[in-house]
Formats: sequence, C-alpha cells, structure tokens
Amino acid sequence: MSKILHINSSVRGTGSISRQLTGEFLNRWQATYPADTVTELDLATNPVPHLTEQMMGAFFTPADKRTPEQTSTVALSDSLVAQLLESDVIVIGAPMYNFSISSSLKAWIDHVARAGLTFKYTDTGPAGLVTGKKVYVFTSRGGVYSEGPAKVMDFHETYLRAVFGFLGITDISFIHTEGVAMGEDVVAKAVLASRTAISDLLAA
Repeated sequence: MSKILHINSSVRGTGSISRQLTGEFLNRWQATYPADTVTELDLATNPVPHLTEQMMGAFFTPADKRTPEQTSTVALSDSLVAQLLESDVIVIGAPMYNFSISSSLKAWIDHVARAGLTFKYTDTGPAGLVTGKKVYVFTSRGGVYSEGPAKVMDFHETYLRAVFGFLGITDISFIHTEGVAMGEDVVAKAVLASRTAISDLLAA
C-alpha cells in the first residue's frame, strides 16, 4: 500500500486543467491500486504562509534551544516535512505562471526544503534526504515551452527538477498540457495528449 500526496497549486477552483488532470490521474490510479491512500493539499484554498525573518530564525535554531514561540512557528513546516517524508508518491498540479510555478507552490517548497530534515550539508556538498519517492507533475501552460523559441523561458520544469533533485528526488515525470491560450482546438488536442500520457504512465 502506497501513500500518495496530492498537491494542487492552481489559483483557479473551476476550469483548471491541472486540477482536472491530476484528478483524472488519481481516479485511474485508485481504480488500479484501491488500497493506496491519498492525502489532499490544496495550496489555493489553504495557502502556506510565505517565509518571514522569524520563521528563518526558528528553522536555524536547534530544536532544544527554541523558545515556545519559535516551536509554534516551525510547527506547520515540521508537519509539511513529515507529510512529504511519509509519502511514497507525490502528484502535483502545477500551472505555469509567468514562466515558473505559483507563489503558493514556492512557499510550500520553502517550508519543506529544510537543512537537517530534507537535505544536509556534507564535506562533498549538499545531499538530499528525501529518497525513494516518485513525483508526477501535471502542468498547464498558455504557450509552448517544451520546445521551440520559448524553451529558454521555461523556469518551470527546470526549477522543479532542480529543487526536487536537491532534496533527493530524481524520479520525476512531467505531463505538460501546453498552448492552452491558443484556442479551443489546441486545448482539446493538448488535453487529449495528456490523457494519452496518463494511460502510458499507468500501463508502465
């Protein structure tokens, strides 16, 4: 039995392609693996607070030396880290906003990228501590960034691969739904391609 963490970061509650496709993926996953459990984390309806000076100070204070206020400050971050570490599979809906991820997803990353918990520094450089996980990222993009002239502006997949790799997660599959601002016909073809990709992933 696997534990799945489902993260949505689209600001759109309805009409969101990334929400639609992560939902379809997980419905088909659970039909295949009914014993698996899914934990939902919606960063639009329950946003994670952005980092503050107080939070950073609490993060870098040893647990046994924190004040009660600092302990309270890190409680949410600690719970998000535990949630990540307990998960076997992470499914993320991550639309592209201004060439990268949403600020809500970035805030979540800032809370789970914790020295000593999800990565550590060694004599040979940083080492990720979050290993043995599989990540599926479902994106939606107004233009086409996986190829062509706009590829140089893709700080979306490149950032997520870099930060998850830093934490020790390298088994990542991206399902891009691109050109969603280019008309209904392009959207229909892009969604169909993503559904085909889902079938291929679940058949593997």
